[in-house]
Amino acid sequence: QVKVTESGGGLVQPGGSLILSCAASGFTINNAVMRWYRQAPGQEREKVAGIIAGLDGSKHYADSVKDRFTISKDSADSQVFLQMDNLLPADTATYYCNAGHGGREYWGEGTLVTVSS
Repeated sequence: QVKVTESGGGLVQPGGSLILSCAASGFTINNAVMRWYRQAPGQEREKVAGIIAGLDGSKHYADSVKDRFTISKDSADSQVFLQMDNLLPADTATYYCNAGHGGREYWGEGTLVTVSS
């Protein structure tokens, strides 16, 4: 059974850092496109970062997080990470892991990130 599960959300002050993790099971993450999305209250879900399939998958980022967020993966542990630095109040949202595999997409339940002083 394909499943992705996010963790690592929480409350952080503006300018702080946080690392989100996405644990994958039921598939090999090197054979999937892995993405992070976020959704703030009352707003559309937006794609934040992605890493394509392969051992050395290229990465892409939304303009709003470029140079602040870094996506990476640990294939041995079947995990994908989102390192978030210099967080802003505008980054407050529920963050979702998404896996594109076998012609389907799989979503986690999300983890809440709140950036506030």
